[in-house]
Amino acid sequence: MWKSVVLSLGLLVATGALADPAPTLNGRWVVDLSAEPGVPYTKLMDLDLGTDGSVSGSFYDSKIEAGRWKTSRGRTCVSFRTTDGAGPYHTSACLVGDQVSGQTWAEHRTFLFNWDAVRKPQ
Repeated sequence: MWKSVVLSLGLLVATGALADPAPTLNGRWVVDLSAEPGVPYTKLMDLDLGTDGSVSGSFYDSKIEAGRWKTSRGRTCVSFRTTDGAGPYHTSACLVGDQVSGQTWAEHRTFLFNWDAVRKPQ
């Protein structure tokens, strides 16, 4: 009996049936970058999480140059770098329920910005 349980579990893992929950971060997100209450300002974030832990896509109209994702401690998070041509932007974000909570740091612009995102309706 134990052999069949182990074999079944092995097949589930090999076929991806027990895949990491990270693909729930895949897709298009509307990021709320509003700095003032009542003044909406949003940008799109496209995330493509690779099975090797890589992240590609775009954020704030810039291509993701380098990125990684990981599921650990009960949450799935991404970290990546983009640029505006003047310097790098470092972004990290985690899936919280059905939303994303993140922050972006731009050392060359001396700011850290906290933001939230919702999945873009299809």
